[in-house]
Amino acid sequence: MKIISTFLVISAFAFMPLATSLAQQSAATSAPASADLTNGEIRKVDKDSKKITIKHGEIKNLDMPAMTMVFQVKVAAMLDAIQVGDKVSFKVINTDSGYVVTELQSQK
Repeated sequence: MKIISTFLVISAFAFMPLATSLAQQSAATSAPASADLTNGEIRKVDKDSKKITIKHGEIKNLDMPAMTMVFQVKVAAMLDAIQVGDKVSFKVINTDSGYVVTELQSQK
């Protein structure tokens, strides 16, 4: 019985680094979507053309430095909830037609 107990203890220590590594990988792949959000400030809202101008920080998922630029929005209704001067968090993707805001959250 003592041999089995010793084996179990040794096995536990042998697999601990693997279990820790797997847990860290799982946490990294299940990172919240908010990690892709960028903070910015609304500079202009153009509902007719479904475009928005945002002064933003670095957009990490696009490797883009901080600047002010015009984006398309995926859904025109996004523009109904914001106005010039609002602080926002947003997600943008690069598509064939340009940069498109897919998620927009007011920081009111």
